[in-house]
Amino acid sequence: MKVFPIFGLLMMILVSCKTSSLAEIKATLPDISNKNEGVYRGNYSLSGTPVNVTLDVVVMDNKITEIILVRHTASPIGRRAEKITETIIKEQSLEIDAISGATGSSMAILKAVEDALQ
Repeated sequence: MKVFPIFGLLMMILVSCKTSSLAEIKATLPDISNKNEGVYRGNYSLSGTPVNVTLDVVVMDNKITEIILVRHTASPIGRRAEKITETIIKEQSLEIDAISGATGSSMAILKAVEDALQ
């Protein structure tokens, strides 16, 4: 009985299902042109995973000037996604690529920023 090929196929199916559901998550930057200067808190929990993000977004002069991660529950690999905050600030956008290998955490951070600014 060959268990490994069946196990490998099952794992590939599970991973592809999770990947496709992550690809369906979209974050859009709300209009902040009339947003008061200040600090806005956002949260996002990635359904079906332990990934959870709480962050503060600092808005000054109608721009995101800083993103402070208050809490990011993730694996060590998922923590690589934390550098996505630099790209958000540079691009002033949430329509950016996820960090390779840390897609779930990347999406959670993007969605938490969206939540903060709504």
